[in-house]
Amino acid sequence: EVQLQASGGGLVQPGGSLRLSCAASGFNIDDYAIGWFRQAPGKEREGVSCISVSENNTYYSDSVKGRFTISRDNGKNTLYLQMNSLKPEDTAEYYCARYTISWDYWGQGTQVTVSS
Repeated sequence: EVQLQASGGGLVQPGGSLRLSCAASGFNIDDYAIGWFRQAPGKEREGVSCISVSENNTYYSDSVKGRFTISRDNGKNTLYLQMNSLKPEDTAEYYCARYTISWDYWGQGTQVTVSS
């Protein structure tokens, strides 16, 4: 069974850092493009970052470019999102997802709240 388990969210002050993890099971993450999305209350879900199969290509939304870094540990079958210089507008539920011909499997979200 394909599963994605996101964790690592929490409450952090502006300017702080968090690292999100997404543990995958039922498939090998190095066989797929995989990414992070977020959804804030009252807003549409947005793509934050994704990484290609070969890891040669990464994507970041303009709102997080230069502050967030996506990576994965194929040995641990886990995807990460290092988030630095966090801003209140980064507050959202964060989700990881796997891509085949669409974003077909989604993990449950982990809440990130940036507030003083």
